[in-house]
Amino acid sequence: MTRLLSDTDKFGEECSTPVVEAFHLAVKDLVRRKFAASGKPWQEFVFGDAISRITREDFAAIDARLLAYGHRYVWSAVVSQRERPEAYTAAQGVEEAVGDFSFEHPEAVVLPVDSAGLEQRGVGDNVVKYDEDLVGIARYVRSSAQVLSYLEQGVPPGTIAIIDDSGGTLTAPILEQFKGVLCAGGTVRSHLGILTREYGIPCFMNARLSGIREGDTVRMECSATAKTAEHYQRGVEQTGRVWRVQA
Repeated sequence: MTRLLSDTDKFGEECSTPVVEAFHLAVKDLVRRKFAASGKPWQEFVFGDAISRITREDFAAIDARLLAYGHRYVWSAVVSQRERPEAYTAAQGVEEAVGDFSFEHPEAVVLPVDSAGLEQRGVGDNVVKYDEDLVGIARYVRSSAQVLSYLEQGVPPGTIAIIDDSGGTLTAPILEQFKGVLCAGGTVRSHLGILTREYGIPCFMNARLSGIREGDTVRMECSATAKTAEHYQRGVEQTGRVWRVQA
């Protein structure tokens, strides 16, 4: 069987969901078949025939097969679910009035309230280590309507934004007004991680949260060691804690 660079890539990581794994395997199979059919060395194929042999229709066919089997993608940006609701899992808590919505990650670390009045409600990958932890007000920012509203009225002071768009596109217009960011997806190397680092905004990527609701006072352990590329490559669990502060 034709081997691909991604089969032995030292930076390769386990896929986050079975659907992503299935898609990646289907793409690898597609590339293997097209490469074998070309009869050319790998470098010539990549920089020559690949662009014409591997088509948009090929990827559309993979997508169609996955959906026909009943699979649905887990979205990381609300716009994906809105543009293709038939292809993505249902979206909740994306309207301007989020009510009692909260992220409920199955791997969130949750602990009882301690003597300092801190109730741990999750963890995340710290982008930058700061001298002190950060306390602010949790506000979900998950739709363009919310962003437009904040653009017109301003982001409330002390906002720790809870978002799922790791690319940073949705929140870019108001990003610098956030006191902190908790992002449910991505890594410290994602675009949002890079942007918050440049703006000097404390940020946790890949935040696994549970039970934090709109308006809660939360504390981010920004003093925790920042997660590095080496941590990801070695599979080292290096996180900062997220607490809900009890009144």
